[in-house]
Amino acid sequence: MILINLLPHREEKRKRKKIAFFAGLALAAAAGLAIVGGWYGVVEQLKVAQQERNRFLSAEIAKLEKEIKDIATLKAEIASLTARQKAVENLQIDRNLPVYLLNELVKQTPEGVYFTSLKQDGQVVSINGIAQTQERISEFLRNTAYNSEWLVKPELIESKATTVTGANREQKRLFDFSARVTVKRPQDKAAVAAAQVAAPASAPASAPAPKKA
Repeated sequence: MILINLLPHREEKRKRKKIAFFAGLALAAAAGLAIVGGWYGVVEQLKVAQQERNRFLSAEIAKLEKEIKDIATLKAEIASLTARQKAVENLQIDRNLPVYLLNELVKQTPEGVYFTSLKQDGQVVSINGIAQTQERISEFLRNTAYNSEWLVKPELIESKATTVTGANREQKRLFDFSARVTVKRPQDKAAVAAAQVAAPASAPASAPAPKKA
């Protein structure tokens, strides 16, 4: 028996193609959504991992900042302790400085010069006194400049004539003067001595004289 399809086969074919087209679109959309969803998940994981790293770095930076502050505080304390230690050492070294000063003044002061006041400010000593003549004052300044191992840089500030009445009402013409000198500290004196000792050792040897033919 021969069967004849009387249905519009072209219309049926178009319907099948349309269904296949929409099915393909659905599959493509599903694949796209799956890809997008997978990529979004990967991005989220990367984001979470980066946030974890950021939190770790922030915590480590905070630790380092705290350690840096602790180190700075420790350095400040060490500097303060060093300054105190230096001050104590200087006091111990300088405790005999007034003795050196008085001994040196006694040695370098010529006859006819009398001191009325001494005032020390650090290493500078201000001297007020009375001298019989101007030459006595000059001699005192020369002695402190060239003959003293503890007194340096003498400077005459003022010298003026004055009249003094003695016990028998005899008037004497004297000179009222004021001067400044600098006292060497023991460590400065030791440093100068060490430099003088080291200078000959470091001096270059002289070239030998040429031999005569």
